[in-house]
Amino acid sequence: MIASVAGPVAALAPDTAVVEVGGVGIAVHCTPGTLAGLRVGEPARLATSLVVREDSLTLYGFADEDERTVFELLQTASGVGPRLAQAMLAVHSPDALRRAVAAGDEKALTAVPGIGKKGAQKLLLDLKDRLGEPVGTVVAQRGATAPAAAGWREQLHQALVGLGYAPREADQAIEAVAPAAEAEAGAGVQPSVGRLLRAALQSLNRAR
Repeated sequence: MIASVAGPVAALAPDTAVVEVGGVGIAVHCTPGTLAGLRVGEPARLATSLVVREDSLTLYGFADEDERTVFELLQTASGVGPRLAQAMLAVHSPDALRRAVAAGDEKALTAVPGIGKKGAQKLLLDLKDRLGEPVGTVVAQRGATAPAAAGWREQLHQALVGLGYAPREADQAIEAVAPAAEAEAGAGVQPSVGRLLRAALQSLNRAR
């Protein structure tokens, strides 16, 4: 098993980072929040999980080991594959998922693209007692290191489109979170793309 990769970031795409390890570029599938904290040419370390299929080997990358652990535990639920597990972590932090499952919060799970009410109910049953208690993982740092020059709007738009939303939907979600982001920027605080992404996804879910 490849537990982690470390090296300079060679390329970034809406759902993938290429990390150069020993002269080899390794493609790692990541959530938008994790990608937001990476920069081409800068060093990175990602916890990883290798998913083996008959016709493919796919490496998924995470900001930390806790996120990877939850990713793997989510897949123990019936009907949850790596893509859906990753989508759940794109919308919710590991602790937020733990709290949602512990509280039986269907609404939190239906905020994830691809999960309906019945699916959420089934997941709550399957995941009960599997994820454990919240551990207090600090998630506000994800995406917080992005330089102002990159622009939080552009990053957020790319993240939403990468999750499958139409550009128009992405623009609407960005406008919904813009006041909070601009208030942070005005106070001299770099807006956290990871946190803004979750807020944008929640606004899209309410608009359904």
